[in-house]
Amino acid sequence: MSAETCLIGGCTHTYYTPAGTRSLCKQHFMEFLQWRKKKGGMGLFKKYSSMTMEERDPTVNEWAKNVTVLT
Repeated sequence: MSAETCLIGGCTHTYYTPAGTRSLCKQHFMEFLQWRKKKGGMGLFKKYSSMTMEERDPTVNEWAKNVTVLT
């Protein structure tokens, strides 16, 4: 397992999965999936899965603006 931490500022949980060119912890990843599904339904879900890592960054950045930090 990587020593990399979650991209959300202040979150110290360890890397779980990539989010664009960065990484998320498990809790933030689950929140991101819920947000993505609510925001764009299955269309955004499918579009995101076909994007490159660099193309995913703006979507992740938009979501990250609304995230609360885990302690």
